[in-house]
Amino acid sequence: MQEEKILEMAFIFVGAIVGMGCFTGIIVTSIKHLRRKQLPAPDIMLRLDEIAERMNRMETAIDATALEVERIAEGQRFTTRLLADRAATPVLPDKARPGGSTTPH
Repeated sequence: MQEEKILEMAFIFVGAIVGMGCFTGIIVTSIKHLRRKQLPAPDIMLRLDEIAERMNRMETAIDATALEVERIAEGQRFTTRLLADRAATPVLPDKARPGGSTTPH
């Protein structure tokens, strides 16, 4: 008697799982079918194409800006290097420096 009850519960469990699987399959199939029927309108596709073109232009502009920023940074590094080298070498040697007061009167 106990074995029959366990077997009955197992059949109910398997039946419930199979039923849920079939129900899920039917729902997924109906959603795919409805999605296939609702193709995007031509005006939506045109708008998507415009957005894609605009994004391409933005990408090109961003790349150009990044290149210009890199050039500015390279120029700044070059100028800094020149100023550092210039500060390391004195303009006039100490012997050639004129004597006297450097304070304006």
